[in-house]
Amino acid sequence: MEILHLMPGQPPVPLERIDTLPDEGLLWIDFIRSECHDWPAIIEPLLGVQIDVEHVADSLNARHPPFFDGTGDYDMLVFEGLGPRDEITPLETRVGTLFLFDRVLVSIRESDAPSYATVKQRLHTGRLRCSPSSVQIAQFILDCMVDRWLRFREVLDERLTQMQDELLDPANQNNDWRRLLEGRRIVRRLESLSESQHEALDAWRRGTRFEWSQAEEVRLRDISEHIGRIHQHASNLERDVEAAVELYFATVSHRTNRIMRTLTVISAVFFPLNFVTSLYGMNFDHMPELHWHYGYYAVLATLTLIAGGLLLLFKRRGYF
Repeated sequence: MEILHLMPGQPPVPLERIDTLPDEGLLWIDFIRSECHDWPAIIEPLLGVQIDVEHVADSLNARHPPFFDGTGDYDMLVFEGLGPRDEITPLETRVGTLFLFDRVLVSIRESDAPSYATVKQRLHTGRLRCSPSSVQIAQFILDCMVDRWLRFREVLDERLTQMQDELLDPANQNNDWRRLLEGRRIVRRLESLSESQHEALDAWRRGTRFEWSQAEEVRLRDISEHIGRIHQHASNLERDVEAAVELYFATVSHRTNRIMRTLTVISAVFFPLNFVTSLYGMNFDHMPELHWHYGYYAVLATLTLIAGGLLLLFKRRGYF
């Protein structure tokens, strides 16, 4: 657990413990999920409120989807951010829960969720200047999460484009279309996640108990717009990947057809030749051509004319 006391225009002040609310400013109490199964026992006496048991269970669920719910005492927002790694496979996400009280912000998160540490660092260095508002600090955290999703979108786009180029390259013998299908599953997950996050923010805007300032309204619209861009980009990537997979199988089918056509032409050319040679391979005593002095050369010339004529016919008809 980490406790920060935030005052307007001042860097955060870490506190070892807190028994009562300070006279001014905002408290940000940051819990690590694996270490805070009894976190309401700290918050409820401090604020004199009762936290819903279902909300407590939701905060301890590391796989809870994006969600908003509120009471007369607080707002609860569950949001999913990108994990510490920017790799697309496997796609790692971290679920965080924010409880917004009048003068206290409570966050329950994973230990390696990077956005919270980024916001704290920016507050310490003065890059973020805020009023003592739990809504504003929560929006800073959400904005940092969404910015990482925007950067991840570029990485995903680059990797999927590379996979498509490798898949459709005839000289590449190690292409694996299953990697592209795995990328499509990641894109679909990103699309679904963006939609859920957008719905959670919209529910927060409509159901919040706080009176938001104009700056907070603008910031939330900006976050929602960024999530919409991620959702739209994921939809476009999904269509591109599906088109690439379909084009790959069409290319494979075309190559197979060309091979089969070549084999068919070869078979069609040798079929009459085999017929002629098998005819003269029969062991009958009375076959006039067998004793002809120029019989071998005549049959050889006939075979050559048949093969050449068939090849010329197939060439003119575009069979190869």
